[in-house]
Amino acid sequence: MSRRNVPIRRMTEETLEAVPNAAAESPSEGAETPALAQDSVVAQEEFDRLKSERDSLLDRVARVQAEFDNARKREARERAEFRDYAVANAVEQFLPVLDNFQLALKSNGTVEQLRTGVELIVKQMEEALRALNVQPVETVGAEFDPRVHEALDMVEKPDVPDHQVIDEVRRGYRIKDRLLRPALVRVASNPQQKEA
Repeated sequence: MSRRNVPIRRMTEETLEAVPNAAAESPSEGAETPALAQDSVVAQEEFDRLKSERDSLLDRVARVQAEFDNARKREARERAEFRDYAVANAVEQFLPVLDNFQLALKSNGTVEQLRTGVELIVKQMEEALRALNVQPVETVGAEFDPRVHEALDMVEKPDVPDHQVIDEVRRGYRIKDRLLRPALVRVASNPQQKEA
């Protein structure tokens, strides 16, 4: 006999001795006590109640998720409608300007009359921009500010303070504090002030 079989036999003998005692203590198979039957009914009722509660919670979660999806879609639709309305409002301001440009192109006037007409159109355009809270960036005479100015070149000018804007090549614009585009400028360079 090998060493491995010995513990198994001992366990089997101990198990066989315990089986008759366990059989004597347990009730017979077909006889269910009233307490066990009542516990079974209570457990089934508890199971049914929990299942109903779970189904109710799952239904509520599905409804909340559907409401959330609908709210998200409604918000996206409203944002798109607002953007379209804002664009339409801005475009409406520029339609008269476009009409005047088309009239100027059809005009047979002199160069001086055409120039006067274009100047009036530019004024009309500036008014439309003001109505939309678009303001030009301050340039000529102001100190160069890299946050709102873009330097095209530096021009040596001994009679002008160093880093002062002396010429506006392209106008810059902002809406309130937001920069739409920087002003393209020429900046003075004063070597006498740099040495001092």
